[in-house]
Amino acid sequence: MELIPLKPAHVDARGSIIDLVTEEAINAVTVITFARGAVRANHYHEHTVQWNYVISGEVLLATQMPGGERVEQVLRKGDLALTREREHHALQGITEAEVLILTRGPRAGSQYEDDTFRLSEPLIAHNV
Repeated sequence: MELIPLKPAHVDARGSIIDLVTEEAINAVTVITFARGAVRANHYHEHTVQWNYVISGEVLLATQMPGGERVEQVLRKGDLALTREREHHALQGITEAEVLILTRGPRAGSQYEDDTFRLSEPLIAHNV
């Protein structure tokens, strides 16, 4: 997981413009909602990179590269985290939350299951 610091590209009296992702081909833009305590993912993608941007609320993102250590990060409104190819990942709603997912790779629509591999041992146990 890589936390990506965000800085406004432009600020004036009207507000700010913040680029989330630049110079990348994006294949899908998805909004995922979380009930408090809800767990999603517990999988990885062989060929897909995923940017996770928190629109509202708080989520716990747990990741693990194959053979590596498990890493946890609480993401809050305005946080952006990148998960790479083969990086195991799971998210849990700490509060009700909305997360914008931007992906590069075969993860969208009818291709979703083609590049989604479920973990035999979850990073976050389902408790909702």
